[in-house]
Amino acid sequence: MFRREVRTILCPSCGRLTRADAAECLICGRRRPGMWGLTTLLHRVFRSGSVTQVITVVCVALYVASLVFDPVAAFRPRGGFNIFAPSSEVLWALGATGSLAWRLGRWWTFLTAIYLHGGVLHILFNVLWIRQLGPAVEELYGSARFFVIFTVAGVVGFILSSLLGHALTLGASGSIFGLFGAIVAFGQRRGGIFGGMMWREYGLFALVLFMMSFVIPGVDNAAHAGGFVGGLAAGYVLSLAERRAETTLDHLLAGALICLTVLAFALSLWTAFA
Repeated sequence: MFRREVRTILCPSCGRLTRADAAECLICGRRRPGMWGLTTLLHRVFRSGSVTQVITVVCVALYVASLVFDPVAAFRPRGGFNIFAPSSEVLWALGATGSLAWRLGRWWTFLTAIYLHGGVLHILFNVLWIRQLGPAVEELYGSARFFVIFTVAGVVGFILSSLLGHALTLGASGSIFGLFGAIVAFGQRRGGIFGGMMWREYGLFALVLFMMSFVIPGVDNAAHAGGFVGGLAAGYVLSLAERRAETTLDHLLAGALICLTVLAFALSLWTAFA
């Protein structure tokens, strides 16, 4: 005989295990703790290790799209970090941010710019770091919390960059520094020999990368600094995976940020082509 799988979830109200399809929580009585299947969907979306892969695919896909939209500009011979660089017009249309976008009220570009890149070396380095740090942060905090950290760090980094007058900025490097910040926060919160090793090692690594970026032209160090602070703060606020499993509220917050990011890209395209 085949048995129907009964999935359990953590009730958003009391945090105790209950059936995902239950009419009410057996512990606290909350109505529809599974939110009519939404919690099951979010659980599948944020299964361990999947978010890093999705972010990588989105970054690469948008970079390819930015080349396709204006291939003449993209394949114009250039040197250094401008090899295969999309045109500024295309990047602006897709959602690049900066002080000009800030003055024009294009708030949504703080989200879209995270996934855009200005050249093949730019996206190559960032994707490598995302693939390196992403799985670690997903394991330490959980996949949904990882996405919250990634998004918050990127937004904080771009806000600081825009306030300091960077006209056009984009890329996931602010979010990457935020992942460093989150690992530092984890190490300090966990404590002990392992925690101390984590925050000192990754904190020093982030500092070295930050100092090295000053010798590379066109690098937005303000976004790096802001991203690190944003990731550090989020790392202190969010629960650690080893202390508390991800809750429905964590999934809902990450899901809301995904929806907001999709809406942000829709706004960029609508304002560009309307």
